[in-house]
Amino acid sequence: MDPYSRAVAFFKVLLPLAALAILATLFLLSRSQDISTTIPFAETDLTNRMRDQQVTKPFFSGTTAKGEEIIVTADAAQPGGAGRPGSASNLTARIKLADGRQIHLKSDSGTLNPLMDTATFDGNVRLNTTTGLVVLTDTLNAALSGIEVESPGTVTATGPIGDLTAGKMQITAKSGDGDLHMLFKNGVKLIYDPKQSER
Repeated sequence: MDPYSRAVAFFKVLLPLAALAILATLFLLSRSQDISTTIPFAETDLTNRMRDQQVTKPFFSGTTAKGEEIIVTADAAQPGGAGRPGSASNLTARIKLADGRQIHLKSDSGTLNPLMDTATFDGNVRLNTTTGLVVLTDTLNAALSGIEVESPGTVTATGPIGDLTAGKMQITAKSGDGDLHMLFKNGVKLIYDPKQSER
């Protein structure tokens, strides 16, 4: 038998044996994994989630007719029932306008009612815009399908022109589909700071 045929015959036996040895090593030397340590929830968390029918990290997104993007998220949400809207904790929203500007909303809790097209932000509500305006209030009501935001109570705001307080705030589009306007109403007090407006 010539050397080439001998080498081919040798490798026909050697290569499958080497592959078998590698596979055996993978299975024999692999570490067993403790399944109980891989579950990221405590037993009480699982019990509460099953009892409360809780959804973790819910996400709602949509686009208006003008192409503005609305995204609403929360840490956890419970479904509503019998005329009661669903509730959420650590509710946040991002509104991306057609021109690239953004409005961010955040609150400790809130309610979502897609059938009524509303989201209510409750507790330590913070609204900030990419233009530098920061608004604080207790409650904000917002539409899910369009850009309509309203605070039923007092707001305080800090922005490029200074600090203000008002009894009410609205964000809405002029004539329904025009430019967005932020309106402060009911006893508006503005402390104008020319140094802030120069920044």
